[in-house]
Amino acid sequence: MNTGRDEPGEVAMAADETKSDGAKSEQGLGSKAPDFIKARRMLHLSWQVAVFAIGLAVVVAGIILLPLPGPGWVVIFGGMAIWATEFVWAQLVLRWTKRKVTEAAQRALDPKVRRRNIILTTIALVIIAVLLGIYLWKFGIVMPWKIKDQ
Repeated sequence: MNTGRDEPGEVAMAADETKSDGAKSEQGLGSKAPDFIKARRMLHLSWQVAVFAIGLAVVVAGIILLPLPGPGWVVIFGGMAIWATEFVWAQLVLRWTKRKVTEAAQRALDPKVRRRNIILTTIALVIIAVLLGIYLWKFGIVMPWKIKDQ
């Protein structure tokens, strides 16, 4: 659960993110806890346990929401953001996720990719419509229950 050092208040630095002008930006990794909490080892450990428990509860709620109608992935990433306030590994995972989502959004905005996606969606919809038409032609509209028996 620690950042690799025993001294409280130290922050690891990472310089792998680039800004739009190409310059590297250094962002601190590690605990975002207040200084008075980081100054006391037991209090900081208790803080980390509490942050981990709250983040775990949010992530578990997100996992439960995945098959249900609801914002499951958003809740999971919210739990990861809670963990990222305290743990370097969660900060790195969120940084990687943001980079991948940005790259995917840029690829999706490419006109060739958009045209391909529209063509593939149209083909898929035509195939579904043909299969639905064949099913209705062969079986008709049949309710899954028998209304006449009631």
